[in-house]
Amino acid sequence: MKYEKVTELFIDGKRQGSSSGEIRNVLHPADGHLVATFHEGGAADTVSAIDAARKTFDGTHWPSFSDEQRGKILEQVAEILERDKELFAQAESEDTAKRIVEARYDIDDVISVFRYFAKLANKPHEREVDPGRENVRSTMTTEPIGVVAMITPWNYPLLQASWKMAPAIATGCTFVIKPSELTPTTTSMMMDVFTEAGLPAGVANLVLGAGAVAGGPLSTHPGVDMVSFTGSLATGKRLMINSAETVKRVALELGGKNPNIIFADADLDAAIDNALTAVFLHSGQVCSSGARLLVEKKVHDQVVDEIARRAELIRLGGSHDEEAETGALISAAHRDKVERYVADALAEGAVLRAGGKRPEGSQFANGFFYRPTVLDNCTTEMTCVQDESFGPILTVETFETEEEAIKLGNDTIFGLAGAVWTSDSEKAQRMARRLRHGTIWINDYHPYVAQAEWGGFKQSGNGRELGEAGLAEYQEHKHIWQNLAPAPSEWFTPTKGQVNV
Repeated sequence: MKYEKVTELFIDGKRQGSSSGEIRNVLHPADGHLVATFHEGGAADTVSAIDAARKTFDGTHWPSFSDEQRGKILEQVAEILERDKELFAQAESEDTAKRIVEARYDIDDVISVFRYFAKLANKPHEREVDPGRENVRSTMTTEPIGVVAMITPWNYPLLQASWKMAPAIATGCTFVIKPSELTPTTTSMMMDVFTEAGLPAGVANLVLGAGAVAGGPLSTHPGVDMVSFTGSLATGKRLMINSAETVKRVALELGGKNPNIIFADADLDAAIDNALTAVFLHSGQVCSSGARLLVEKKVHDQVVDEIARRAELIRLGGSHDEEAETGALISAAHRDKVERYVADALAEGAVLRAGGKRPEGSQFANGFFYRPTVLDNCTTEMTCVQDESFGPILTVETFETEEEAIKLGNDTIFGLAGAVWTSDSEKAQRMARRLRHGTIWINDYHPYVAQAEWGGFKQSGNGRELGEAGLAEYQEHKHIWQNLAPAPSEWFTPTKGQVNV
């Protein structure tokens, strides 16, 4: 399949330009070259997309497709992605500046997500309920929630989109998706995949443009039944407020400030190596990044000295640089934010152990690079420990007891993910159960599977993606009570011989 680099919106099964006629250039974050040109949509375009999704849901047979039919479409999507995997990986790498090897892993994960929900679509979603009396059939069944508005981030563009689109299709919803204006390419390409896979027109609709303009109606329009958003805490709060007017279902994944806890009895070689991956993968632009390192005091020097040494050796480069181990930040504005974050941390008393600057060299001149950074001597009172940097920054704190580690690990408004490193399996399980985060890794960091739910506690969001609960987010649950032997209830007995009117 040929995927165009100049891309229009996709509404009701057709490509179309934006109503304003404006366009946006997407530039490669590592060197500034032109990646693609997109039509810049506005509120009117988004309303048109919502109307198309509403019309398709209310007026076509799509919601009543069999589970088998929807599962076959999802499986066909996975097969097309498998066939065109390299095209999608290249496009994802171009938009985000992540290394091509990482982009290929991401597309493999996307394929796994569609295949998982293809199978899950075929599982029975109806059950009989014991009513506690004779001559009654009591059934719980599910129906698609309706029209879903999806707003996705720039760090994992297609992966995050797949977590929303696959269960929406599996349940029979229709949707309007707005990817980040910084990284829209692969989500736009997916509209052509859906068409080839046989998805009916109007089920999947794409709007492009800035969130404040094109995204506005997605949380306010009465034709939308659900909003699914992955992004910043501030934007998530605004979406909740906007959605309250029409009481939409809202599913939010709002990032985290994730503790990576290393006990003295851990395999320190493995813990140190994984601590680097936990925080510096994709230059720290990961919602579950292990950006808070909590180290038992007796091994602090051994652990942090080695982490700082290795951080200084990490090689930065472009997405196709075979020597590079991590890449650029997404934009100049984001790099500026990261630089301010480090400056403020040092002003608060943090000690710089590695990084803290832009890399030197002409090869970095046109990109948005920042060195992997380690900040030692941090405490939970510091802004750098509480606020999410979403960059290649590791803050280091120490603890002496298990109780102190739990207290520190939970001392955050977020609750997305965390990890515990110890050779004591009972202690690991105690920690995992008391840490208030949606995912806890023990002696590992970052793996996930489509079968297991993903989401956060506290201000990391609400609802879940992936797993059976991720499918349920897109369903309404209906109770059907059938009396097989109807008779008068005789609760209110009319007076004998009198007719009530």
